[in-house]
Amino acid sequence: MAVQTSGRPEMVPAQLSRDLGLFEITMVGLAAMIGAGVFVLTGIAAGVAGPALILAFALNGVVTLLTGMVYAELGSAIPGAGGGYLWVRQGLPGASSFMAGWMDWFAHSVAGSLYALGFGAYVGLMFEELGIGYLGLSPDNFSKVAGVAIVLIFVYINFKGASETGAVGNIVTAGQNAIIALFIVSGLWVIFKQPDSFASFTPFAPGGMKGVIQAMGLTWIAFEGYEIIVQTGEEVKDPRRNIPRAIFISLVVVVPTYLLIGIVAIGAVRPETAGVASWQWLGQHAELGLARAGEQFMPLGSILLLLGGLFSTTSALNATTYSSTRVSFAMGRNRHLPAIFAAIHPRTRVPHMALLITGGLIISMVVGAPIADVGAAASIMFLLLFLQVNLASITIRRKYGDKLAHGYMMPFFPWLPIIAICSQLVLAVSMFEFSPLAMYIAVAYIGVGFVIYYTYASKRERAAQATPVLMEERTAPDAEGFSVLVPVANPANVGNLLGVARGLLQSQHGELRLLHVSTVPPQLPLSVGREFVLEARPVIDAAASRAHELGLDPSVLLRVAHRPADAIADTVHETGANYVVIGWRGASGDPRTKIGSNIDRIIQRANTNAIVVRGDVQIPARRILIPVQHPEHGHLMAGLAAQLVEPEGGYIELMHVVRSGLSPQERAERAATVRASISSFDATEQSDDGGAGVSPETRARRKMRFRIRIHEGDDVTRTVLERSRDFDLLIMGATQQGWLRRTVWGDTTSRVARQAECPLMLVNLKAGPLQFNVSQFFEFFWDVADADDD
Repeated sequence: MAVQTSGRPEMVPAQLSRDLGLFEITMVGLAAMIGAGVFVLTGIAAGVAGPALILAFALNGVVTLLTGMVYAELGSAIPGAGGGYLWVRQGLPGASSFMAGWMDWFAHSVAGSLYALGFGAYVGLMFEELGIGYLGLSPDNFSKVAGVAIVLIFVYINFKGASETGAVGNIVTAGQNAIIALFIVSGLWVIFKQPDSFASFTPFAPGGMKGVIQAMGLTWIAFEGYEIIVQTGEEVKDPRRNIPRAIFISLVVVVPTYLLIGIVAIGAVRPETAGVASWQWLGQHAELGLARAGEQFMPLGSILLLLGGLFSTTSALNATTYSSTRVSFAMGRNRHLPAIFAAIHPRTRVPHMALLITGGLIISMVVGAPIADVGAAASIMFLLLFLQVNLASITIRRKYGDKLAHGYMMPFFPWLPIIAICSQLVLAVSMFEFSPLAMYIAVAYIGVGFVIYYTYASKRERAAQATPVLMEERTAPDAEGFSVLVPVANPANVGNLLGVARGLLQSQHGELRLLHVSTVPPQLPLSVGREFVLEARPVIDAAASRAHELGLDPSVLLRVAHRPADAIADTVHETGANYVVIGWRGASGDPRTKIGSNIDRIIQRANTNAIVVRGDVQIPARRILIPVQHPEHGHLMAGLAAQLVEPEGGYIELMHVVRSGLSPQERAERAATVRASISSFDATEQSDDGGAGVSPETRARRKMRFRIRIHEGDDVTRTVLERSRDFDLLIMGATQQGWLRRTVWGDTTSRVARQAECPLMLVNLKAGPLQFNVSQFFEFFWDVADADDD
């Protein structure tokens, strides 16, 4: 017998240094918003929406403000590296948090590669103006070389620390904002000096609302920079006050600035070609539209806009490098990515490995990615990320709102995040139509993320969160075969559970596992549970001794947890137990539970066949009653009962309750349906080999008879309770009220279970993986609703 003791040391999470103030994080947000996006995307969006580009900017400002309020609330209450990824992890179930981080990391990295290539293009233009040329390279290759160089420079700057990153960002942001301010002032001067400039705004929306919505989607990436502000949560001073203030200050600056840029770009431009509208001229120049417009009316337009392009691309690259690094660092710390992402340099207190890997990802896309369509895919990722954050804000407020210290709370909850969710979904769909390749890239990347989550990240996450194992004694070397898990709390009641387990193991060779959970009060760390090993040993030894008396050779396991249900579910995940046999003391006083809080939680968390035993169940049983509400489930329940019934003289009755007044023909059809569902267990069936090679136990079980009874009754609960008085065991199964609303068992089943006088077994059969995951998803939100009602 192998004995193993184990336990995880309690790790102190890696901490970042708090060096950033309100001014620094506001400038980080401005750098990401008033950056390369507005220089590159204004001309393209004008060509799509026409003068309605101004409306697209205004509507984006409204949607941005709605989500900005969500970010301000969550950023003040739950500050931390990772931002939206962190909140989705808190507020949404399953793979949502991993996918939020996965998309956020991708979106910011791709945006960084766009800005690096933009920087390379502006450097190439500057070299051309100076007569230096492209140093023997093609313009495209020169842009890539210069882009790689600037990425390496900003990886080094970010490595030096958050304060150095913020200082460099402040310098370049101030420079670009000064140039944009000069662009706006010069353009407005031209517009008001030439009143006919207002004719450029007619027709206002040549592309209709479709063009406006597509322009919103295209320019969305230019509005998302406030998301980077919350990434500083662990590095900002007084985050509860400063994060909301920085978000709102940046939005107050950015939205009016974009509206003015749109007005100037449309109204101040004079196309050289007759008959071409200013918005068409901007669209023709695409990513250089804003630069070419400034050349017409700005003093030193060419030089200043060249400097503006260099400033904007470098400031945006700095911000996105910082943000994508923090997201991948948070994912590494939460075990969604390998632990190397969570490493922090001992001197600079920077997540240096996450920074290096992110820098490599940005460089790889600078060198080889189809950057235009991948950039559109990045916009889709940002929209889907913000959609998840808005949804998470609703669940977090309802589950934890009174437990969090908010620096800001949004008004009109939850209607504002709901409006933002609908708006972002519309914009994401519009981007799919605008760039089919972007849709394919986004879908493929999301698909890869799901594969990584279910094959790697979910296992690491579960292992990190699993309740500690204090002792394990294993008798069977093969832990992957058929097994039955029996949680042991009271040795005096373990006999009933072991009798059921023995019945299951007689029909299929396998292993019995006994589990005892030492519970620790929630306010204490689990590490104190190690002190309970000596107290728990007699309990598990007594259960093992009883199992030996029944001819079973069990493995034993001792865990420590705040809630027994969590330890049982963790053991099911780790061992792949085919059955869990659980004792039940009776009805809970909590009206929110179906059977009991621990049992409900086990069924919700562990996808296995669960058998709940109440009363003095004697196995094998002579008379077993199985109410069958849905005949298609009859063969599953009959198959279980066949393993528990007395071989000689025992019988199983399957009762089906119908409403009063059913015709004889309908009653016969119901009976035939139930009998058909258990045909594989009917005693009239004979094997092809005439019984040769069939074990004596199996031949004995074939002598039993299944009885089908149709009962009339308008009250199913009362009818089942009256019939159960004549039986030694009542077996109730899960109903098809199922996975949308039913917490564990249907209402009829739970009412019968609470009132039945005879020994009882409740059975919840294992679901398919898809059905179980969907069930967990919906039950998460029902839990939120229940928490809101408390």
